[in-house]
Amino acid sequence: MNSLNDALSAVSTFVWGPFLLIPLLLGTGLYLTVRLRGIQFRTLGRATRHAFIDHSEDGAGDMSNYQALTTALAATVGTGNIVGVATAISIGGPGALFWIWLTGIVGMASKYTEAYLGVRFRTTDAKGKQQGGPQEYLKRGIPGTFGKVLAAAFTLFTIFASFGIGNLAQGNSIAAGMQDAFGLDSTVAGLIIFFAVGAAVLGGIEGIGKITAAFVPLMIVVYVGGGITALALMADRVPGAFATIFHDAFTGTAATGGFVGSGIMLAIQFGVARGIFSNESGMGSAAIAAAAAKTQHPARQALVSMTQTFIDTIVVVTITGLVIVTAGTWDMGREEAATMTAAAFEQALPGQWGGLIVSVSLIFFAFSTILGWSYYGERAIVSLLGNWASVPYRMFFTILSLVGAVTSLELVWTFSDLSNGLMAIPNLIGLLMLSGLVTRETREYLAFDPYLKKSPEEVADFVERQHMDWH
Repeated sequence: MNSLNDALSAVSTFVWGPFLLIPLLLGTGLYLTVRLRGIQFRTLGRATRHAFIDHSEDGAGDMSNYQALTTALAATVGTGNIVGVATAISIGGPGALFWIWLTGIVGMASKYTEAYLGVRFRTTDAKGKQQGGPQEYLKRGIPGTFGKVLAAAFTLFTIFASFGIGNLAQGNSIAAGMQDAFGLDSTVAGLIIFFAVGAAVLGGIEGIGKITAAFVPLMIVVYVGGGITALALMADRVPGAFATIFHDAFTGTAATGGFVGSGIMLAIQFGVARGIFSNESGMGSAAIAAAAAKTQHPARQALVSMTQTFIDTIVVVTITGLVIVTAGTWDMGREEAATMTAAAFEQALPGQWGGLIVSVSLIFFAFSTILGWSYYGERAIVSLLGNWASVPYRMFFTILSLVGAVTSLELVWTFSDLSNGLMAIPNLIGLLMLSGLVTRETREYLAFDPYLKKSPEEVADFVERQHMDWH
């Protein structure tokens, strides 16, 4: 088993290393940012308003565009926002946080593009549900065998990832959080997870959408509120934390305390890897949720989906990273990465509040990730095998959440990292190949409806005039 883990770890290190995913992810994000003329900077205000204020929209779909956003947020705001950030900083130093920010900024263009394509090429399955995401737009948007091969590769890796990072690893994190916060045995925690996941997942995407719409914003507000309070109590140290982050991003970090010191390459490598691990921009997963949204035009939902990366990385990840660097717990050593965030919050907040906020947030973040990934995996397996696989997948997925709570998961984490990286590769190739279509149609739509205020009738007339048949 150790030899298998070592082999997978070596492959994963290469996939997430400086010669494959790091340049591919950053390069794709930068390229799309240029082609879309900085859409994440030009439209963020309008997109945020449309997501949270004007989010009631008609159109084909299984849930509102707001529910699609919270479902995607549910899948991405997870352990990566707490433990993943701490891991990046523990290895790459405080400068890793700068590269996480950069990844999030350019990743917003990637998220926009994949969400646009998810809606643009979605279909309706035999049960009347929306079927979309890279498994559809790679196959339908890229002609010939090459597109089909890319779609098949993405589909398989998504199924594997849904069982790994989307389930087993999250169940393990929830059980650990329940033990830290409430002293619950892992078996008891596992049974609670099993019934909670079963109740949510077996209800399908409509049930998942309602649950995530209700509790995802609340869990983010609680965690971010705790982080802002911690930073306010350490306000005199915050400017120094920013200076350290920007300095170390380009110079590396000298050894201090339990920290072994890092070069610039480590800061970049782990900043980018954990940034993508957190917000999933470029991986294609969020396009699956976007495809289920009720929307009149792909651009509208793509702008809403784009805000997910901003919330996940520029807001939630920033809070975690700043608290860690400001509190000075970042040099505890790599082996303490799992407890680094809790130690930082405990140092800043009075009594036991810091540790409790982190433990409870970890539970809810991980649970929400399970819900989001259950939908991603289900849509992938339905695309591969047909609708008959839907219910068996949900049942097996629910059982795995119990297994994850009571099992050691070093191999699962390694496999999960590898699956996540491998599912990104065919998607990124597709984003580059289809970027011309997205750029042209986005330009046309925003010229017609720059403030996202047009009525459904006006949008329908526009779609008809442009002869855009998406279904």
